[in-house]
Amino acid sequence: MDLVTPAYRAASAVAQAAPGVVVDAVAPRLAGLLALRSSDRREMVERHQRRVDPGLSGAALRRRVQQVYASYGRYYGESFRLPSVGPDELDARFSTEGFEHVERSVDKGVGPLLCLPHLGSWEWSAYWLSRVRDIPVTAVVERVEPPALFDWFVDFRESIGMQIVPLGPEAGRATVAAVKAGRAIALLCDRDIGRGGVDVTFFGERTTLPSGPAVLALRTGAPLLPTAVYDAGRSHHGVVRPPLPAERRGSFREDVAALTQLLADELEGLIRRAPEQWHLMQPNWPSDRTGTPAVRL
Repeated sequence: MDLVTPAYRAASAVAQAAPGVVVDAVAPRLAGLLALRSSDRREMVERHQRRVDPGLSGAALRRRVQQVYASYGRYYGESFRLPSVGPDELDARFSTEGFEHVERSVDKGVGPLLCLPHLGSWEWSAYWLSRVRDIPVTAVVERVEPPALFDWFVDFRESIGMQIVPLGPEAGRATVAAVKAGRAIALLCDRDIGRGGVDVTFFGERTTLPSGPAVLALRTGAPLLPTAVYDAGRSHHGVVRPPLPAERRGSFREDVAALTQLLADELEGLIRRAPEQWHLMQPNWPSDRTGTPAVRL
């Protein structure tokens, strides 16, 4: 019996009915309580946070994990209430840095590739783009279980102006079409879900990251823009880095690998600005899956 989907529906309804200040206060605290439980997710958060700061241990590590869970709770609380947030509030609570890179691409009729880590509240920025700046957004997302929950997430995100493209065989074609239509493309790419990506060094350790962003940039000419959306009190701050040099220099495979490594370096820098807002809770390095200590290069 699927109890998860009704729970998400109920949480969304409560978040939209409650005052925003209440949701902003309660959601992080509820999520913070989850950090007190010993679990595989908590262990992954600890491992990933020590990659950012190898010196973390003891009470400092426990506080950091607590902060990550609180940030994750805020992300869900604010995302759930987005349909009830008007354009004026969206704009008043959002600031940008480097947004001119997005504007230049849109002015040329080419959809920019916004390559994000699982950090902060990226859905707030997507809603802001579509509702305030009138820039349509296409997001490529992972399928989740149960299927009814995934369908609910798709309906929910489409209700706030996003076109959703599930990861799968048809994702590439749909995303290319969105680029040509001038839609901003949101790509969460600090995790290689299918483990068939490109070898990179990420936080000093070898792993893989998805090749899709580099392939799209090289094939379409769309600018590849490392991007992050940070929580700042009750506001949000979007940072868009300059486009990475997507140039053909060798074989296509070599160019994809080189560009993906540049993206990994940029994502690392963006995460280091606010590691307590990095919501990566799944295994992402080979050592995560074996339980062995991370080997830094």
